[in-house]
Amino acid sequence: MNRLADRGLALVLAAVAMACLAQVYLLANNGAFAWHGASWLLAHAAFLRLLGFSVAALACLAGALLFWAGLLPGRPAHAAGAPLFGRAAEVQETGRPGLRKVFFALPLIALAALAVDRFGPWHQGGGAVASQPKVAEPKPDEPKLVEPIPAEPKDQDVASAPPAPEPATPPAPPVPPAPPPVAANPPPAPAPPVAAPVAPSPPEAAVIPPPTVAPLPPPPPAVPTQPDGHRDAVVWLAVAPDGRSIMSASTDHVIKLWDVGGKHLIRNLGVHKDMARTALYMPDGVSALTGGDDGEIVLRKLADGAVLHVFQSGQNGGVNKLAISPDGKRAVSGHDTGNVIVWDLVGNSVLHVLTGHDWSISAVAVSPDGKQAVSGSIDGTLKLWDIESGKQLRSWHGHEQGTYGAVFTADGHHLITGSGDLTIKVWDLDSGREMKRFEGHEGTVYTLALSADGKRLLSGSLDGTARLWDMETGNQIAMFDSQTGPVYAVAFAPDGTVLTGGYDRTIRDWPATGGDGVVLFAGAPG
Repeated sequence: MNRLADRGLALVLAAVAMACLAQVYLLANNGAFAWHGASWLLAHAAFLRLLGFSVAALACLAGALLFWAGLLPGRPAHAAGAPLFGRAAEVQETGRPGLRKVFFALPLIALAALAVDRFGPWHQGGGAVASQPKVAEPKPDEPKLVEPIPAEPKDQDVASAPPAPEPATPPAPPVPPAPPPVAANPPPAPAPPVAAPVAPSPPEAAVIPPPTVAPLPPPPPAVPTQPDGHRDAVVWLAVAPDGRSIMSASTDHVIKLWDVGGKHLIRNLGVHKDMARTALYMPDGVSALTGGDDGEIVLRKLADGAVLHVFQSGQNGGVNKLAISPDGKRAVSGHDTGNVIVWDLVGNSVLHVLTGHDWSISAVAVSPDGKQAVSGSIDGTLKLWDIESGKQLRSWHGHEQGTYGAVFTADGHHLITGSGDLTIKVWDLDSGREMKRFEGHEGTVYTLALSADGKRLLSGSLDGTARLWDMETGNQIAMFDSQTGPVYAVAFAPDGTVLTGGYDRTIRDWPATGGDGVVLFAGAPG
């Protein structure tokens, strides 16, 4: 029975030893034993605690081994042949009663030390001594979505259908990369620092070479300017049906008409009250339709910029994107409230206000036969509409991030879209399936253009490049690197070359086979 009690005590001592070792581990790993960044007093207190628990763990382990092996007997030795009772039975103890009492008291002392260390006034989680107080991190301000409600001028068409009731605010989608205002021309990069001359050292001193200074990369080439150029980013390009002129829209609110052959500005075609987003040639070749963040869609004469009619989107919000049917009878606009409007350009009226998108529209396109339209939102959803009836034909989540740029193929059965997820996808509209994917851009694919023969696709991206793709193979044919910021607008020139517009305020012309581009129309001085 005494042997059983000794082994029980051995187990108790082993358990206390493990508890002490666990405390040693916590002190060593949770920062109590901090030699750097702590005061002298805290560092030495941590060391003493670590040392004390280490010694207690070793002592408890030693006691457990001694009790388990029976080397600390708990009763007097009984001689062979001695009587079992009476004084004659008592003989001198052969064990170590003092040491046995020490090991009886040791686990109690160790447990008391553990409790004091765990719940003492210096405790700050896990027994660690805090060297510095924690500072609460400030929470960033949450952005607010504000919908602009432009004033409705008299004697102008206003989209009569009221905006859809405001739903509960869903989780915010990725922020669309709206073209930012462009600052003035950046100052030239500073010259690399020059190492100071080293004074000659005495002959007996070791000569220490001066530190090596890495040269700064060369600054980007200076961008030419012209007084009548855009004063902010170029966000839209359109080439006239006869190929003789180009229209551009800019965040400086201005629509400009350029002569391609003469390489000069023909005129400022018009000015919006806010950022100009889109400028399209009408099929008649004598007028243009432009849209902007002011919520206006304006029909203008190309000859002198005279306003023929103003369509007001009212509470549907600014005009982000605009497309025209091939016969010029219908226009489709996408708005920052998520609504899509179908306009009757012949009767100068609203045909439909299409609701269903939860977030701002970032892409619209009209099919080659003029019967269908597609809209894309900054949450990545795509919807296919019947233009005449206003019926939704299909809806699907096409991209992980916003959809920017959308073009139909010539057969009207396929759609090409770009996105903030860095991909370009080709969709079968009959089945809604993804047919092909082009990858290579390192920033949001913001704009797309399809060549007249449908064999080449041109994309512009916020990564500062435009890329030319083979529609059949999906291979990249050429890359055009502006080296001056995001590319917001692309188009095919009449001679087959590539046109780009972007952050640097210029319109550039690039050889279709790749290589360096030239500034066709420069931006205004900064």
